[in-house]
Amino acid sequence: MEMSLKEHNERNARSKKMILWFAMISMFMMFAGLTSAYVVSSSRPDWVKDFVLPSAFIISTVVIVASSITFHMAKLSIKKNDTKATGMWLIATLVLGVAFVLAQFNGFSQVIKEGYYFTGPESTVTTSFLYIVTVVHMLHLFAGLIVLLVVIYNHFKQKYNASQTLGLELGAMFWHFLDILWVYLFLFFYFY
Repeated sequence: MEMSLKEHNERNARSKKMILWFAMISMFMMFAGLTSAYVVSSSRPDWVKDFVLPSAFIISTVVIVASSITFHMAKLSIKKNDTKATGMWLIATLVLGVAFVLAQFNGFSQVIKEGYYFTGPESTVTTSFLYIVTVVHMLHLFAGLIVLLVVIYNHFKQKYNASQTLGLELGAMFWHFLDILWVYLFLFFYFY
């Protein structure tokens, strides 16, 4: 018995979502390892006990949460076949994603102004962990921005509609994952 086109498309969508889930779980495990190493290293005698996260990281957290909301709104809009609103929400997500990256760089400059460096005699294990974790997250975010650009391109090429949302859904899943991951990292650094 041959599979119908609809069954084939549903199986294809499930496969792609499962692959994305495995990738996101793998990325989360990497960050869980890094934060575990941070906890273990915090008992070192050279650990900076009074380090405070820069205010730019608070701003970037608000921005990335807002970007997840705009991406969700894009997903809702395409399900209503409102392509104009979908495009607007996707562009808003891109702007917020870039604003997040800029806020991260601002946060790094605030850390440096406080006298903490990534390398050299002024560096500490504490700030080195902060730099490594946030830079690795930013690399994933750059991948997310590329995914977002592909989604925007495909949207304006009219590849999505109420019955064909797979690419946009996959992009949204990854973007929401990056958002949740950053909130986890921010809360970890803020409270630990």
